[in-house]
Amino acid sequence: MTELPDLTGKSVAIVAMGKSGGEYLTARAHSIEFDEVWTINVMGRILPSHRVFMMDPPSRFLDGEFSGGQTNAMRDMLVSDLNGVPIYSCTTDARCPSVVEYPLKSVMTTTGHYYFNNTVAYALGFAAATKVSQLNLFGVDFAYRENIYFAEAGRACCEFWTGILVSHGCSVSVASESSFIDTNVPPTERLYGYHRLPDPMHISVGDGQFSMVRQSEFTAPPEPTDPILYKG
Repeated sequence: MTELPDLTGKSVAIVAMGKSGGEYLTARAHSIEFDEVWTINVMGRILPSHRVFMMDPPSRFLDGEFSGGQTNAMRDMLVSDLNGVPIYSCTTDARCPSVVEYPLKSVMTTTGHYYFNNTVAYALGFAAATKVSQLNLFGVDFAYRENIYFAEAGRACCEFWTGILVSHGCSVSVASESSFIDTNVPPTERLYGYHRLPDPMHISVGDGQFSMVRQSEFTAPPEPTDPILYKG
C-alpha cells in the first residue's frame, strides 16, 4: 500500500469550483493561513496548491473535447511540471509528469469506507485517512438557492465523508455562501418542524459550540470584520 502522510494537527483548505470558492480569496486577503491548500480539477491550474485532485483519467482531457471550456486549461495543467505538486488521478499517463495514482487501497483500508462518487469525495477521504485536524471547504456547493432546478451530483457522498471526519475529531468549516451541509440556510430554518413555529428556533454553530435560542430572544452579534465560516 502507498504510505500516507500524517497530517495530524494540520489545517487544510479544499478549493473546488462552486460559487463559494470566492470566499477562499477573501479568507486569504484577511490573512487566514492554511498548512496545505488542495484544489479540485481546474482550480489546480488557477491557484497555487500543495495537492490537486483530478480523479478522471488524464485521457479524458488530452484525447477529446469532453469538458467544455475547462478542457484547454486542464490540458495545460496536466502536461506541466508542477514542481513536486501531485495531481491525484485514477491512473497515470506518460504525458503527464505530475499525475500520480490516488492511494485508493490505503485510504479505503485506513478509513474502512469505499464510497466515492465524485472527485471532492476522494479529497475528503484522503483528509480522513491522513488525520487532518481542521478542514476548510470552499466552492464545495453542489446546489444553488438561486437555481433550484440545477444541482451537481455527489453532495450526499461528500456529506457522508464530512460526517466521518467530524466523528474522528476533525473540525470542518464550510464557506458561508455554500449550500453544503445547509450552511447558507437561514438560522431559523435549520431545524425542520421548529421552523414552522410562531417563534422559531434560531440555531447557529461557531467554534464548535452550538447556540440555540428562540428568534424573539436572539441578539445579533456585532458585524464581523473577518469572513465567517460554518464550523461543525
